[in-house]
Amino acid sequence: MSDWLAVAGALIVAGLFFVAVFAPFLVQHKPEFINAKDILSPPSAEHWLGTDDLGRDVFARMVYGARISLSVGFVAVGIATAIGLVLGALAGYFGGWMDEIIMRFVDIMLTLPTFFLILAVIAFLSPSIYNIMIVIGVTSWMSVARLVRAEFLSLKERDFVNAARAIGVSDMGIIFRHIMPNALAPVLVSATLGVGGAILTESSLSFLGIGVQPPTPSWGNILTQGKDYIEIAWWLSVFPGLAILITVMGYNLLGEGLRDAIDPRLYR
Repeated sequence: MSDWLAVAGALIVAGLFFVAVFAPFLVQHKPEFINAKDILSPPSAEHWLGTDDLGRDVFARMVYGARISLSVGFVAVGIATAIGLVLGALAGYFGGWMDEIIMRFVDIMLTLPTFFLILAVIAFLSPSIYNIMIVIGVTSWMSVARLVRAEFLSLKERDFVNAARAIGVSDMGIIFRHIMPNALAPVLVSATLGVGGAILTESSLSFLGIGVQPPTPSWGNILTQGKDYIEIAWWLSVFPGLAILITVMGYNLLGEGLRDAIDPRLYR
């Protein structure tokens, strides 16, 4: 059953990439085109997912919004993974006072509610897509650092590491050439799961009006428009909500499938 769920997650993720890459060829209307004659039109053959309060095609905005969501997810997770890899490697390999300082900093960061920390930082910055990517990445690296540290504590005592030390390989060489490639398996799973979380965070920020700003389309700001017309334009809330749900579910299923495939303890 888990294999089928992993395949379903992979198909969802592949479909999202297809939509994001080929967005200009999938839509017949421009996402920013305003048509006063079609304000709040329901789904039809002309507008598959209806129109919004300015007459813009919701399907076109959803398709282009997929680009924004995927960009935020991958860049934010890339930043978080890079920070977590470096700090976790240093803490796990050298130990001692460096491990204490880094892990106490991780503990402090984990005590802070991540979403409210992001809100506090965004309040002092302009709510642009680049700032959102950076802020989500900088506040989401702690779990990666702990995973990498645990792997390094185990791997640094292995025979191949002792052999590398014996022939004079430097500490940085041992960390990045010998231990790091063997510690990436759980990080890959964590990063896959993190993409879904970053997309959900970006959608939440856009819904609150401090994320991606109009007229740039994102699933979150389409939802923001929908809450004002929930009784007369249900499609403005249903379709972006389903897109967020399916996307996050797809990445979670893919992450679970990768974990099952990588972890030898789960082999049948």
